[in-house]
Amino acid sequence: MFRLDGKVAIVTGGGSGIGYAISTLFAKQGAKVAVLDLKQEAAAETVAAIEKDGGVGAAFECDVSKAASVDQAFAGVEAKFGRLDVLVNNAGIAHVGSVETTSEADFDRIYSVNVKGVFLCTQRGVKTMQKTGGGAILNLASIASLIGLEDRFAYGMSKGAVLTMTLSTAVDFMKKNIRCNCVCPARIHTPFVDGFLKKSYPGREAEMFQKLSEYQPIGRMGKPDEVAALALYLCSDEASFITGAAFPIDGGVLCK
Repeated sequence: MFRLDGKVAIVTGGGSGIGYAISTLFAKQGAKVAVLDLKQEAAAETVAAIEKDGGVGAAFECDVSKAASVDQAFAGVEAKFGRLDVLVNNAGIAHVGSVETTSEADFDRIYSVNVKGVFLCTQRGVKTMQKTGGGAILNLASIASLIGLEDRFAYGMSKGAVLTMTLSTAVDFMKKNIRCNCVCPARIHTPFVDGFLKKSYPGREAEMFQKLSEYQPIGRMGKPDEVAALALYLCSDEASFITGAAFPIDGGVLCK
């Protein structure tokens, strides 16, 4: 079950964190994985891990906020692998601030990556998928799509847009055999979290890590591999009856 043999997958932001976990798991399950990342070196490192484990991958530098960059990367994937069956829109950035403390530049930066990036990749993705009979799209939203989080105004805005883009894509392409779902994680322990704590709370990293962990009623942050496992199911043929759905993976946040 949950094999992806014969499928070609694109994972944006695949150079680290959740994207790395999804890329390597999909390859392990038989997919040929195109790893797209703003940093070519990071994408290449993920592909090296895939190939070391006997999988097939290819690295592509891509700025998801730029149409020309997206077109170039997707064209490269199609030229190399000949098709596209799975698209994971994982690339994203974070921001801390309320509506009062968020600058216009902050807002535009979050929008360009988290919203426009998903738009551009999905637009190109559905075009490519239709050539070979359809596929599956998975967007990385957030529990910020579903509830209000303190000091996450711009980030919450962007992830709310990801949720509604998921629903619209599911409705518009249902009859063309393209499914679209999203996952809504709470805090996941990635290198980004460690970097954020080091930058924002120097000398108090352990204290703040514990505080952020306890936000999840289950008592810890999630792991990238746990998000990857859910992503694998939703992009596999076993989930062929699921589209237009949002799946929390939140350690009990929404039920507390």
